[in-house]
Amino acid sequence: MVDIKKAEKAVKLFLEAIGEDVNREGLVETPSRVAKMYAEIMAGMEDDADKHLSKVFEVASCEIVLEKDITFYSMCEHHLMPFFGKVHIAYIPGDRVVGLSKLARTVEVFSKRLQIQERMTNQIADAIEKNLRTKGVFVCVEAEHTCMTMRGVKKPGTKTVTYAQRGQFKEDCSLMSNIIDLIK
Repeated sequence: MVDIKKAEKAVKLFLEAIGEDVNREGLVETPSRVAKMYAEIMAGMEDDADKHLSKVFEVASCEIVLEKDITFYSMCEHHLMPFFGKVHIAYIPGDRVVGLSKLARTVEVFSKRLQIQERMTNQIADAIEKNLRTKGVFVCVEAEHTCMTMRGVKKPGTKTVTYAQRGQFKEDCSLMSNIIDLIK
């Protein structure tokens, strides 16, 4: 849980460190606003994917479930700058499926914390595999990192793509290719 008072003090110190007058009209309430913003965008620190993925439904048979274009926003743990994009999730159910909103909530759990894209991709796949006892899971994350687009090399529009494959998706390359084609 974000300690709002401590975060407010930190923001005030930061503003002073960069030479700002924290008492000027536009900045008086900034420490409070920033602290509340971080509490919101770091809410995944207090959340658990297992809770969201525990509401399952029995199915007799289902080939593949694909949910694509799940929008996410996260914070890079290296520069404390946002990265954002889309997550695509495919899974082959064992004997149960989960409500589609629960896949999006799982993305939220892992994106709303300090993160790196590679870890987040694997965390999503692992949580789905574990909780749904799937025959296979495929997660693709496409993201733009502001630490690359507005600072450093300054290459706006650059996308980083990461994949995590489990079970049948790892064993059968053509299955993975078919999903990638469906995502496009």
